[in-house]
Amino acid sequence: MTAPLSVEHLTAHYGTTKVLDDLSLNVGAGELVSLLGASGCGKTTTLRLIAGFLEPTQGSIRLGDTDLTKLPAYKRSIGLVFQNYALFPHLSVLDNVAFGLKQRGIGGAERNKRARAMLERVGLDQLADRLPGALSGGQKQRVALARALVIEPPLLMFDEPLSNLDAKLRVDMRVEIRQLQRANNTTAVYVTHDQEEAFSISDRVAIMHQGRIMQLDTPEVLYQRPANAFVARFVGFENLIAMKATARAGETVTAQAPGGVELTLPVARFGDIPDDFVLAARADGLAVTADPAAAGIPATLGLRTYLGRAYQYQCETAAGPLIANGPLSEPLEPGTTAKLVPVPDQCCVLKSE
Repeated sequence: MTAPLSVEHLTAHYGTTKVLDDLSLNVGAGELVSLLGASGCGKTTTLRLIAGFLEPTQGSIRLGDTDLTKLPAYKRSIGLVFQNYALFPHLSVLDNVAFGLKQRGIGGAERNKRARAMLERVGLDQLADRLPGALSGGQKQRVALARALVIEPPLLMFDEPLSNLDAKLRVDMRVEIRQLQRANNTTAVYVTHDQEEAFSISDRVAIMHQGRIMQLDTPEVLYQRPANAFVARFVGFENLIAMKATARAGETVTAQAPGGVELTLPVARFGDIPDDFVLAARADGLAVTADPAAAGIPATLGLRTYLGRAYQYQCETAAGPLIANGPLSEPLEPGTTAKLVPVPDQCCVLKSE
């Protein structure tokens, strides 16, 4: 039976060091939410608190109607999938999958039936009698996933489950994980440092920094409308340009960048544009052109890098160093004077901090 997860005002310390700071998180029944961030941001600590491996300094953790805050880990009935698989090397694949059922008192015939059915779902029914040492990394991770799912947990948790796999297998496995999670309608929390992985597998993603959630939203909203400068940089907006609105006319706002250059921004794309704001732009969001008549930010081009789909330039401007992409059909030499023209679909507006 699936259940919603509610984490309220969670604070945690390692010794005297605060690692989680008043963190709140709600995961809907059947929803998969990823905790995404760099090492040390608090995502694994959050998972360990929910799983019962650590105790919070303050705050509460509820799964449906059950208060987990003080409940021992073995009583929480949470399915866990780890980075290192955590399989028993002396047990067969079948016995590894059936282990949780045995711990719950399920009889031998019934638990073998359920374990074999789950192995069939993850495509490993032909390997039921093998030991883990005879499996590939992808097969081991399927066994770990089957073991977590077979107990039909109300909550499924993943701790960097794909980081030991090669790139292609990671893509294949995240598709399998998502399909199985949806088929079982299991509430899930997924910890990763990989943005592409988190965005591809999740209903919502929580971007974390220094023990706090900086923004929790759908991958689409995070990618297109980050809430602050930290999230913007995290999702690839390399350029942050301080600007001031100077005129408003219908569906456009004219704004001034450092150095006095004025840009016209469409309200339909950017929404409400405050008087003082930051224009955040990906490298694709500043198009490089040598046309002196173009309405853009004057720049002197520096190092040029070939990306396959475009040339990328390190640029010096009155707004500071910027990174911008130009077309393959028009390579420009370092030292060239150019214009950086904003591409609205690859830009967003942030409040000044």
